Amino acid sequence: MFSHQKWKFSWSQIATVASVIVLVSLVHLLLGPVVPSFDSITVRQAQNLSGPSNESITQVTKDLSHSLVVAFDRRFPADSHGAVVYRNASWKAEIGQWLSSCHAVAKEVDIIEPIGGKKCMNDCSGQGVCNHEFGLCRCFHGFTGEDCSQKLRLDCNYEKTPEMPYGKWVVSICSRHCDTTRAMCFCGEGTKYPNRPVPESCGFQINSPANPDEPKMTDWSKPDLDILTTNSSKQGWCNVDPEDAYASKVQIKEECDCKYDCLWGRFCEIPVQCTCVNQCSGHGKCRGGFCQCDKGWFGTDCSIPSTLSTVGEWPQWLRPAHLEVPSEKNVPGNLINLSAVVKKKRPLIYIYDLPPDFNSLLLEGRHYKLECVNRIYDERNATVWTDYLYGSQMAFYENILATAHRTLNGEEADFFFVPVLDSCIINRADDAPHINMQNHTRLRSSFTLEFYKRAYEHIIEKYPYWNRSAGRDHIWFFSWDEGACYAPKEIWNSMMLVHWGNTNSKHNHSTTAYWGDNWDDISDERRGDHPCFDPRKDLVIPAWKVPDPYSMRANYWARPWEKRKTLFYFNGNLGPAYEKGRPEDSYSMGIRQKLAEEFGSSPNKEGKLGKQHAEDVIVTPLRSDNYHKDIANSIFCGAFPGDGWSGRMEDSILQGCVPVIIQDGIYLPYENMLNYESFAVRVSEDDIPNLINTLRGFSETEIQFRLANVKKLWQRFLFRDSILLEAERQKASYGHEEDWAVQFSKLKDDDIFATFIQTLHFKLHNDPWRREQVINRAKDYGLPQECLHKTN
Repeated sequence: MFSHQKWKFSWSQIATVASVIVLVSLVHLLLGPVVPSFDSITVRQAQNLSGPSNESITQVTKDLSHSLVVAFDRRFPADSHGAVVYRNASWKAEIGQWLSSCHAVAKEVDIIEPIGGKKCMNDCSGQGVCNHEFGLCRCFHGFTGEDCSQKLRLDCNYEKTPEMPYGKWVVSICSRHCDTTRAMCFCGEGTKYPNRPVPESCGFQINSPANPDEPKMTDWSKPDLDILTTNSSKQGWCNVDPEDAYASKVQIKEECDCKYDCLWGRFCEIPVQCTCVNQCSGHGKCRGGFCQCDKGWFGTDCSIPSTLSTVGEWPQWLRPAHLEVPSEKNVPGNLINLSAVVKKKRPLIYIYDLPPDFNSLLLEGRHYKLECVNRIYDERNATVWTDYLYGSQMAFYENILATAHRTLNGEEADFFFVPVLDSCIINRADDAPHINMQNHTRLRSSFTLEFYKRAYEHIIEKYPYWNRSAGRDHIWFFSWDEGACYAPKEIWNSMMLVHWGNTNSKHNHSTTAYWGDNWDDISDERRGDHPCFDPRKDLVIPAWKVPDPYSMRANYWARPWEKRKTLFYFNGNLGPAYEKGRPEDSYSMGIRQKLAEEFGSSPNKEGKLGKQHAEDVIVTPLRSDNYHKDIANSIFCGAFPGDGWSGRMEDSILQGCVPVIIQDGIYLPYENMLNYESFAVRVSEDDIPNLINTLRGFSETEIQFRLANVKKLWQRFLFRDSILLEAERQKASYGHEEDWAVQFSKLKDDDIFATFIQTLHFKLHNDPWRREQVINRAKDYGLPQECLHKTN
């Protein structure tokens, strides 16, 4: 894991050391000429890339292997399934051979890390963080200007009308006091608890339905003045003492609660730690999602030191072999720049410090504490993990910021990560009037595309790195249901990290049943004609799953075949034929509905079971009392789509169940890298009626083989390192060591992020467009010659 030990150096000591170092001027012209870019592939080309069958998905990587010019070590032959095992995972043969031969023996190389010292105007007026690389301010929510001195007015309400005195509905709608720096609603002056939130329907009258089975309705035109009452017989809020309410001495309005971050308790009476990226790395204060960095530190998570910082507190990934100070005349506090020589292994990743519009401001301004993040904090400031499905984006971002593969030297970087938090953009699309979707016909997909395009425009304007590869060495993360389907055409050359690997070979349109996320109507002028996923360059990574210490203690992942009594298991929404099922026929592309029609084990609305229901087959929409245990009792488990991706693949693997994949032309996590035949089963959508016969046809040997491989790679579906970063913070700050931290500390195999790094390392030396670059800089890669690109 990553260490937070501190060194004790002073600037006088550094100056003394620097006086005996021979100083040289450093000019980094390390990259070879830019090679021609590949054109973005069209939907028609995508159809040739991957068809609806398992064989066609495998063929993509076989075709790719013909272009590989690396001399693989033949000491690692493929097994009968075409796999080569490396670090407990079954990889596609040519990938496993390269990793076994080359990744395993990679050596450290010296990298010169630049430490910036540029100052910002007026120190950002105390309302922002100074980026010392460029001398630019990153302003907090509600502030703007070159020095963050200008205060914005962010209203809670849209313009009023005679019929709607508080404007049309929006999440921030407010009948009380609006904090116009964040567009958030509070009780305000004249109340006993002026800083108590009054979110949404809390401040408006609620009308009871005529039919008790129908939901209550909020009248957004009429404020609820009873929330100000001191009369214990009325449902109050703003003047209610928590002690009286907990003792049931007064009534409270149930629609009022503590939705905003940094507060805990039914009445928001307990201030707690807010949630920030890496909790500001111990070098700042978290203010509702935005890190207010200590002097000398900057970055989204305050992890980047400037020349004003104390060297002994630098993060592990910047610990230098030695420092180079540009001039003895410089004194502490006035250094413009500093160079640290650090030993690192490739691949090296440069992370853009984007304006906070793309990350920190989205976190600071969120109206629901559970949105955008994978954790919050309770009254003890102990971690409360959330089941927010898109929490992978936060976990991955924190991991990549703390990795030993991170570099501040863009000239040395092999890859460039662009941190745009799309899950937060989409969740916040209706938050407040200043987040305006009016130009996007209420489509969150169109709104999100615009954010990514703005990030692209920023990096091509401010940085030189995009043009040297036409963006092919850049990495973007799209975490939402349909992944990169609505990526702007300008960035399609880049690597996309997604949960949804739809090649559009069969499902060549938007698959979501939610109209606001549909991307079919986004023009080709903005989106282009690209598929959602290109297996030659992109990667599907696993989704976020809540750390579950109980399942880990029970060793569900290791449960043997003899104890798995259920042949096939799927528990989830089965569509309109069932009570509380999704009403859209298009949900799950109809796959779950077809499965239930054949094998449903619970009665539908008509009281019918599936046509082929069987005692050892469970296909049900009924919520399980112990979902993970039910999976652990099963041999095969369904991995089917929802509105796009679903987390059922992860559920299966983490409980040791062999995943059965039914979604034609759609890649699952690592499927273009790992050998899925070794641990999973693919069934075409047309073969759903034959599913159970197919599964019964597997021999015990074949089943045991797949179960054994699931046991070997299950940790690659966990964000272990990100979780252990939080465990380390909790222990250092509060002395907490919860059960989840203890259980995760026992895990030693490669996790999601390690698999990502191995993928990047393979790509670095096997992507055809990099051949000239790697050959020209062979000595900079820390690998044997046979691991580098060769000409045929």
